[in-house]
Amino acid sequence: MGSMIQIAAAAGDGSFAAYLAEPAAEVRAAIVVIQEIFGINPGIRAKCDALAAEGYLAIAPDLFWRMQPGVQLDPDQPEELKQAFDFVTRIKTDDALADVATTIRAARDRMGGGKVGVVGYCFGGKLAFLAATRTDSDATASYYGGGIDGFLGEAHGIARPLLLHFAGDDSHITPDKLATIRAALDDHPRVTIHEYPGAGHGFATQFGARRNDAAAELADARSADFFRDHLA
Repeated sequence: MGSMIQIAAAAGDGSFAAYLAEPAAEVRAAIVVIQEIFGINPGIRAKCDALAAEGYLAIAPDLFWRMQPGVQLDPDQPEELKQAFDFVTRIKTDDALADVATTIRAARDRMGGGKVGVVGYCFGGKLAFLAATRTDSDATASYYGGGIDGFLGEAHGIARPLLLHFAGDDSHITPDKLATIRAALDDHPRVTIHEYPGAGHGFATQFGARRNDAAAELADARSADFFRDHLA
């Protein structure tokens, strides 16, 4: 079980909450967990808790704080899903990424130095890709990042390992978009891409109707190996 902490925004325009989960024993590295469009909800907190159980200091920043701090939404509830799409249409990508970069620094400071990785889901999957191109994340994993195809011009900025997971039956990341991503990144020496046939968008969520157990367990096992290899 973690706790909420406060992190000062880099622009000096306030501070934002973040969920912090720390391992009971020695910290092996830190991982910043980037939310879906549903805020720091029970699923994202559970992701952090699971990483802490594996020995990582895990921090999930509240990226909607400039609009409404403390958002927690359930994607299985139609009204809350509608709210989530409203938030994500209003958030500024650069603001969110600045908060991710600030959280990476905060995690590194909290450990007194060391490696920090990033993992993101859905909206957070896009931000994870951008973290790989624009921040000093030591290793980054992205799950079904919607909108990555619009930022492929930044692929030259990928300096450290990047792992991309995509659903095989994703109504948001359609086959043409995935083909565009693959054409740009398949040959990149630092990028690994996995697809999960039959899985839909959000397949690795901790809870709810979107979860596909087989795909989630395989993707999470690959991510665990990836972080073990690159954050040691």
